[in-house]
Amino acid sequence: MDVDFKKYHGLGNDYLVIDPNVRDVAMTEANIRLICDRNFGVGSDGILYGPILDGDIPKLRILNPDGSEAEKSGNGLRIFAKYLFEKRYVRSKEFQIRTLGGIVSVQVKDDIAGMIRINMGKVTFVSDEIPVAGEKREVVNEALDVNGVDFKVTCLSIGNPHCVIP
Repeated sequence: MDVDFKKYHGLGNDYLVIDPNVRDVAMTEANIRLICDRNFGVGSDGILYGPILDGDIPKLRILNPDGSEAEKSGNGLRIFAKYLFEKRYVRSKEFQIRTLGGIVSVQVKDDIAGMIRINMGKVTFVSDEIPVAGEKREVVNEALDVNGVDFKVTCLSIGNPHCVIP
């Protein structure tokens, strides 16, 4: 399988940008797993597949290494925004990207897209909206036992569920 891609690194995550306008690749679960595999593929934390040019707002599919699709990724969105700006898919320093989790707003803070601000939208701590199993409406600074070690955790979602251990 021949795949044209760009590999980017952003704050601890590495993503592959696969642009279907350059060369389309079937984003099947098997292909995604193979491409992201660090031993037998290129290796990455996921694939940023786009831009899908369907309307005024470029669409991005954020594909996890297991083949599932994520709603949002802050680092992934910053990387993809840089790609869109560098490849001149967008001309303005303020634009939007459509994801599975909704539309996000982007601000490029300099002329080389080295500093990018993403508005990820509203954070939710409501357990049913994250989702988090349990009886509590919110999991904020709650004890979690992992193999006899207690951690204080907070669960939230900004499009993708997070469990934060300070």
